[in-house]
Amino acid sequence: MNPIFLTIGNYEIRYYSLFILLACILCFSLIDLEAKRFNIRSDFMFNMMFWAFISGIIGARLYYVVFNYSEFAGNFQSIFQVWNGGLAIHGGIIFGLIAIIVYCKKYKVRTIRMLDIITVPLLLAQAIGRWGNFFNQEAHGAATTVTMLQRLMIPDFIIKGMTIDGVTYMPTFLFESLACLIGFVVLCIVRRGKYVKVGNMTAGYLIIYGIIRFFIEISRTDALMLGGFKVAQIVSIIMIIIGIGILMYTSHKSKFEDLYNDKTNVDEIRF
Repeated sequence: MNPIFLTIGNYEIRYYSLFILLACILCFSLIDLEAKRFNIRSDFMFNMMFWAFISGIIGARLYYVVFNYSEFAGNFQSIFQVWNGGLAIHGGIIFGLIAIIVYCKKYKVRTIRMLDIITVPLLLAQAIGRWGNFFNQEAHGAATTVTMLQRLMIPDFIIKGMTIDGVTYMPTFLFESLACLIGFVVLCIVRRGKYVKVGNMTAGYLIIYGIIRFFIEISRTDALMLGGFKVAQIVSIIMIIIGIGILMYTSHKSKFEDLYNDKTNVDEIRF
């Protein structure tokens, strides 16, 4: 498996970086499209997503480095070589969320309203981004057989890509990608519901991705560990609990109160 998409002189463009860029562009575009439904300015959303993206990349790398410190000990420069892989999505979510909260507080905009607009396309971005892991031959599951993957109707090119040093692995990156894609479609449908509350989309994202990642992590062989526990599963449980908490809170509101699709239910943005 060749992880390099294109070489220009001494510079390499890797599939990993390419898929992250593609995911971000599509995510930004869908976020802006949804924001326009509520007459939210594109420059406001772009600036917010720019800082969330920068913070997310930094957070994703720091998160990975902290829980994999032995891999980088004595080789400080490798910390900055993100094109080789090693971005933990949970770290990106946490740091990206912090950036969004700070940004919304600065302009006195309701954070949960912005998160509702952002989280649905984020699932699609994660579905696309996982293919970068495929070309880096990472984020795979336990060893298996070619016959087993053929029974699961896995395409041959994926089977070949998941065969590393003569050993074939479960393509958990593919399972997570497909699950995120399904989650994205489900939330897009639910989002158009007449009585959907502000906060429901954020809750839906937390629950859906929390469940997806918890079960995917069972098979992952390169999971980040904390003691004897997989960090991603701990964080996933927390995400699910928070998501359920948000749903319980919004369910106490009246049927017509704080509706997501109410275009007047948006703070005035002075940007």
